[in-house]
Amino acid sequence: MILHVTHAKYVGDYRVEVAFNDGRKGVADLSGLLRGAILKPLKDKSLFSQLRVDEELETIAWPNGADLAPEYIYFQIFKNEKELQEKFRSWGYLA
Repeated sequence: MILHVTHAKYVGDYRVEVAFNDGRKGVADLSGLLRGAILKPLKDKSLFSQLRVDEELETIAWPNGADLAPEYIYFQIFKNEKELQEKFRSWGYLA
């Protein structure tokens, strides 16, 4: 199954409530990602809060062109769930 974001809502302090096409949902804290040319501008909470689900990319995107891979958002939310560790390893998020 290819993972897609089906719903996203800004809930404050760089946290986003996200639902995925596999039925899972949770809250991702994206505050640690806001560096580099494309993501650093999102430190402005008024810009960050303008996130939306891009219909074509099927992930979170912002007006400045920034977007995140659905797998990375999924990892941020569920990284401590034991049953998903092998999947995260196969995606390259764990050693």
